Amino acid sequence: MFHSTIGLVHLISALFAMLTGAVVLLNTKGGKLHVRIGYAYVVGMLALNATAFMIYDLFGKFGPFHWLALVSLISIVGGMVPTLLRKQVKDWLYWHYYFMNWSVVGLYAAFWAELFTRTLPGGKFWYIVVAASGITAFIGSRLIRRNVGRLVEERMGKG
Repeated sequence: MFHSTIGLVHLISALFAMLTGAVVLLNTKGGKLHVRIGYAYVVGMLALNATAFMIYDLFGKFGPFHWLALVSLISIVGGMVPTLLRKQVKDWLYWHYYFMNWSVVGLYAAFWAELFTRTLPGGKFWYIVVAASGITAFIGSRLIRRNVGRLVEERMGKG
């Protein structure tokens, strides 16, 4: 069923990140559970991205999904560095909120590409992946904007 150990680790990392990302999103922010599950999410995403850079089956070279994995890594770093340096970073919670939320949205958008590479013929693949990922990003952007006041601005005394 799996073509390689790397592919298996990639799949397990993706499922783990999707699960831990959902747990973080659906639970109270800032507590011990958020921190612990959040770090687990970051580890899962780092493993997922590391293995993504080792997979070349689709294009045979560095392709669009590798670029998106790079964007994913940037979102993880952008979300974690301000948190780790919160005493030095003004409005660190904004940075953490936006980067980490977009990291999860990107993960779910990538799910569609991963699913459809295995189930659709090549000609229809791009249209459906772009549509599904676009819808995911649109819904994610609406949720991120809707919740920023409640989750960030109120905690920082700006809401």
